[in-house]
Amino acid sequence: KPVKKIQGRLIRELEKKFNKKHVILVAKRTMMDKNTVKNGLKFRPRNRTLTSVHESILEDVVAPATIVGKRTRISVDGSKLLKVFLDPKDKDKENMESKLATFSAVYKKLTTKDAHFTFGEA
Repeated sequence: KPVKKIQGRLIRELEKKFNKKHVILVAKRTMMDKNTVKNGLKFRPRNRTLTSVHESILEDVVAPATIVGKRTRISVDGSKLLKVFLDPKDKDKENMESKLATFSAVYKKLTTKDAHFTFGEA
């Protein structure tokens, strides 16, 4: 939580330091198995589920921008594509347009899910 407040500024400074390379900060998250009862715990917290962890990773990846919508597109062959719509107000700041490909590559590497990032209509 405390990092969220300064995350935009921190990313800008790190990008300056690393010669305009794209910088993404992702928090360390813990996923728990479905059968936590066997492991001695009474229940599994909501923020430790696979879905919740993947949602949190998605928010971390697009860090300074905000997500305004999500759609899951399932093609005929059964493959899923997550379309993520970012706030159009964030389009102007910090060359966000060029980072969209980086966002999808990082999200695919961390979660093995395909995602396509675009800016929603204003």
